[in-house]
Amino acid sequence: MMWIDYVVESAGAKGQAFRVKGDWDGEVMGYAQDGTPKDHWLYKPGDVFIVNEHGWLRKTDELTTLLRKYEEGKKQNGDRSSSSD
Repeated sequence: MMWIDYVVESAGAKGQAFRVKGDWDGEVMGYAQDGTPKDHWLYKPGDVFIVNEHGWLRKTDELTTLLRKYEEGKKQNGDRSSSSD
């Protein structure tokens, strides 16, 4: 599926957060303009993604996998966490 005409809004100078904004609140999270649920969405609250080396965000339901990859990355790259977290 191609998602076009959306805005990616970034928070923080070091990639702390971003969101995709559509034409109305909830558009990319599965809600029609009138608030009724749609049968497709880009992401929903609670979704967890892991970014691969090619920049693809891959959804995972395994939070332990996310935590393990995060810890491995910290060991390889040093702890680059923000003190504001």
